Amino acid sequence: MQARQFGRYIVAGGLAACVDLGGFVVLTSAGMALLPAAVLSFALAMLVNFALSSAYVFGAKATWRRLAGFAAFATLGLCLNTGLTLSAATMLGLAPWLAKTCGIGGAFVFNYAVNALVVFRRDDPGRDTRGG
Repeated sequence: MQARQFGRYIVAGGLAACVDLGGFVVLTSAGMALLPAAVLSFALAMLVNFALSSAYVFGAKATWRRLAGFAAFATLGLCLNTGLTLSAATMLGLAPWLAKTCGIGGAFVFNYAVNALVVFRRDDPGRDTRGG
């Protein structure tokens, strides 16, 4: 793992996490149930994260194929994120926003690992080696 790359992923992931948490708060404040709000906010954050990860973190072209791989792994991350969110809210009694923060944190490490090792791997011919 490159420290510079991981630092950039923290920035990109942090911005995506703000989209996720902010969207979640807006949706739940508008009366949406916990589960659909968590899923919708995560989906929007995933698109933001893909765009930033492609250009800023990994220096890779944003292709449909890469988006499909990113989305497939993000779906696993969504399961982790949402499971942690629901568990923290229902089993631990945390406030929904705090429970969602736990979900985001848990999914962050998983998402970086699969993106670095699979989706944006260094030997990918579509990778721009100038900026990565």
